[in-house]
Amino acid sequence: MIPMFITAFIVGGLICVIGQILFDVAKLTPAHTLCILVVSGSILDGIGWYEPLIDFAGAGATIPITSFGNSLTHGAMSEAEKHGFVGVLTGMFEVTSSGISAAILFGFIAAILFKSKGKV
Repeated sequence: MIPMFITAFIVGGLICVIGQILFDVAKLTPAHTLCILVVSGSILDGIGWYEPLIDFAGAGATIPITSFGNSLTHGAMSEAEKHGFVGVLTGMFEVTSSGISAAILFGFIAAILFKSKGKV
């Protein structure tokens, strides 16, 4: 069990290191870095490399934001096989709708509970 934790820690850490390098070296904004990581996860799933990474690293590959891109592509591809082009659109949201809904809900709750301090 300990080697599984170490593997997840190393793989998840490497994904985070890539994001940090994009911040520090490439001087990208958080939005650009987020998009690059999501698209990278999507591309890796599209060519069939993300599922083996999940099998190898477990939570180290499913927790970082790259997994969101993987989920979008995975859902779109599986539904496209069943329903064609319409399945591409519905498949993305079918798989990720709970995460998107939770983000909207918790963002709304945080906005109600905490007062923002506008830019000075």
